[in-house]
Amino acid sequence: MALMKESKPSRSPRRLRLRLLIHWVLTALAVWIVAQFVPGIHVSGITAALIAAVVIGFINATLGLLLKIVTFPLTILTLGLFWFVINALMLKLAAALVPGFEVRGFIPAFIGSILISIVSWVLQQLLMPKKHS
Repeated sequence: MALMKESKPSRSPRRLRLRLLIHWVLTALAVWIVAQFVPGIHVSGITAALIAAVVIGFINATLGLLLKIVTFPLTILTLGLFWFVINALMLKLAAALVPGFEVRGFIPAFIGSILISIVSWVLQQLLMPKKHS
């Protein structure tokens, strides 16, 4: 009798789409929360927050990745701190592209990009905990 190898159940496409949708909504919620506390960041409503979350994700996945690769030597010299500058610039770019989402100045973008990352991470940990097997 041959022993059957147990395999982990693969994630279904439906489950992955649901997790992506939840991630998107939580990022939009993080953008909205940060806009309530950081002077210089304004979101006109839930639609603007949802669109901003999509644009921020797209910029991070494309231009952000390219910028982080190109500026890697500078990032090493600054012990990783230059990534905060890149993230702030990407947040400013997203605000320039999304009607109803404003970031007025570099300092609000800098603080906002850090806080959006933190708030988004906290929300995901609370609402989308990872299963340990």
